[in-house]
Amino acid sequence: MQAILVPITFFLGTFAMIFGIRYLSNKEKMAMIERGIDPGISKSIPRPYLSLKFGLLMVGLGLGLLVALLTVRSIFGSEMTHNEESQAAAIYFGFLGVFGGLGLITSFIIEKKAIDHQPLK
Repeated sequence: MQAILVPITFFLGTFAMIFGIRYLSNKEKMAMIERGIDPGISKSIPRPYLSLKFGLLMVGLGLGLLVALLTVRSIFGSEMTHNEESQAAAIYFGFLGVFGGLGLITSFIIEKKAIDHQPLK
């Protein structure tokens, strides 16, 4: 019985949370409009380096997975015990975080250099 209730409760809780966030966001924007404040709905913020950021993040995550795979295979071999599998999972998550972060840092450095070298208007 509990095995059925957990997914149902999780789904309903997730739906309620998303619905509540959207509802409260809409109420906030409507209150701002009533007071004469621009809620910023029509304003779009230009993000010229967004694709660079996500591209380098994905490259970093891919490299992290590759390095983690090679590391796990070189440390544990092809046959692993249950304890070694949990250690391998920690290695995977660690390398994903490190290399994903390195991708974002690389993106920041490239953006900073591009912004610093822009001509003044």
